Formats: sequence, C-alpha cells, structure tokens
Amino acid sequence: MNTFSKKINTTISIHSLLWIFFIAFTAIQSYSKFSTIPNEFYFLNFIFIAVFYLNYVVLVPKFLLNKKIIIYVAISLALIIFIIIFLEPLLKKSLQPTFPRGNFNDNFPRPREGSINLRPPILLLLFFALSTCVKLVSEWYKSEKERTLVASQKINSELSFLKAQLNPHFLFNTLNSIYSLANKKSDDTTVAIVTLSELMRYMIYEANEEFISLEKEIEYIKNYISLQLLRLRDSSGVKINVHGSLKYKIEPLLLISFIENAFKYGTDYKGKTEIRVVITIHNDELHLEVYNISSLQNLANKNSGIGLENIKNRLNLLYPNAHTLEITKGKKSFEISLKINLKKNQ
Repeated sequence: MNTFSKKINTTISIHSLLWIFFIAFTAIQSYSKFSTIPNEFYFLNFIFIAVFYLNYVVLVPKFLLNKKIIIYVAISLALIIFIIIFLEPLLKKSLQPTFPRGNFNDNFPRPREGSINLRPPILLLLFFALSTCVKLVSEWYKSEKERTLVASQKINSELSFLKAQLNPHFLFNTLNSIYSLANKKSDDTTVAIVTLSELMRYMIYEANEEFISLEKEIEYIKNYISLQLLRLRDSSGVKINVHGSLKYKIEPLLLISFIENAFKYGTDYKGKTEIRVVITIHNDELHLEVYNISSLQNLANKNSGIGLENIKNRLNLLYPNAHTLEITKGKKSFEISLKINLKKNQ
C-alpha cells in the first residue's frame, strides 16, 4: 500500500470514528434507552453528515477557495433554506430535546404542540460552518507544508550549488601549493599528496552528511593547515588554538573558507606569513577568529572574496538569526570573527 492510500485510509478512519462518537454521544444524552430512539434521529444525522461533506468536498473547494465568495454564500444559504423547508414536517414532529434523566416533565417541559424544534436547524448551521472551518484549516496546513517543502528544496539546491563552487576553489588552491613543492623538488611533496588524498576523502565521503562531528571538522582543518605549512618558507607565524568541548555537530565545510582565504592572502609582498586561528567553544556557541596580514595588492584582488561570499550565503541559509559574522579589513590585515550556535553531538 502506497503512502497516498495509507493517508486516505487514515483520514476515512478518523472521520468515521468522530461521527460514530458524535452520534453515540447525542443519542445517550437525548434518549434514556436505545429502543426509544426514533428513525427521525438517524435521518437528521444523515442530513447533517451529507451537508458537512457537500460543503467540505464541493462548495468550499469549488467556490470559496477560488474566491467566488458571493456565489458560495448564495448557494450555501439556498441549500440551508431548502433543507430546513424540506425537513419542516419532521421538525414539526419534533425530535425530543435534551432532557436530564428523571426530569422529563417537571423542570424541562416539552415543546408545545405544533411548535418547531429549533435545535436541528441550529445544528445544521453549526455543521455547515464547522465543515467550512475544517476545510480552510486543512487547505492552509497543506499549502504551508508545500511551501515549506519548496523552501527546503530551494535551500538544498542552493547549498549543493555553493558547496560545488567551494570544493573546486579549495582544490585549485591546494594543487597550487603542491605544485610549488614539486617545483622545489621538496621531499614533502609525497606527504602533501597523501594529506590531500585524506582531505578529499573527507570532502567526498563524510562531508555529504547534513551534520558532521565538530571534532572531525576541526581535524580536517588541522590537516589542511599542515598541508599549507609545507609550502611556507617560514611557518613560525602560523598558529592555531582550539579551546572547549568538541562534542557538538556542525555542517561540514562551514569554516574552511575562512582559513583557506587566510592562507591564500596571508603572505605579504616580503614573503612574511602571519596567520592566527582561534576556535573557542563555550555555552553551545562556537567562536572562530581568523587573523592574517595581507598586502594592499592582495586586499585589492577582486577574486579574493569568492570563498567568503559562498560561506556568507551558506551561513544565511543554515543559521538565519543564529549567527554573527564580522569582517574587518585593515590597511595590512584581515580579520574574521564568527559566532554560531551549535548542536550537541547525540
């Protein structure tokens, strides 16, 4: 049985149980014995149910939801008036109103002969109004669910696109580093290639998850930094510090662009490299601080913001109203301060 069939069967079952409960409850309240229930009682309940679903299935979807309000009101009033007139002979017979047991005649006198019991017409109007409300709420919930699904699909497609942009950008920069080592005929070239393969394994096999362990993500960052250090003549100016518990989850490849840009532009025209990365986790909040020196030429480079623009978009999609990002551009420096709320690693 497919999902649609299960949903239909569930809806029918719920509606049936509710109607059975309503009819049983009103019968118990109105009549002392089952044998005293007249046929008119069942007939009127059948009318109520028919009116409910006629309005629920036909009138509201065809007219009210299509903004044909005047036609809807006119047809509804005509239908209600017709039913009341049609039922007048039955109403004159007067279904027994609700009486507490044992007090039928004294405190709750019966209607006078020839009078019309107003309870059925009122119930008819109530059922008509109830079916309208139920259908409108149902359609609202359905449209909200569809809107949420569309928004979710849009976010997923945008994230996939942004991540697709991020990975080639990262790979291009890393291959440049390995090319530099190979040109120098450095013994570290082999180590760099192995480290790159580990980084790519993480990106391909583990970074596809919606959330990843913060510990794994930071280990990935450390491996990336280790790879970058191999190409530097002097790595003494590069420092990374991590403080706090890592028992959290985070979206994969969320922080690497900041570190990547620091290494790409963190060397000035004299060949001096100075980069500081501090990651602090406290009270379910991650605080990332990245500082790097940069020459005026690097700061003016139009391509320097590709990775950062991607990460800004990802943060806006993944952490709306749950992150702060400050970027400070100095004359010869560049600073990033990012704070995001984290999720405990269950």
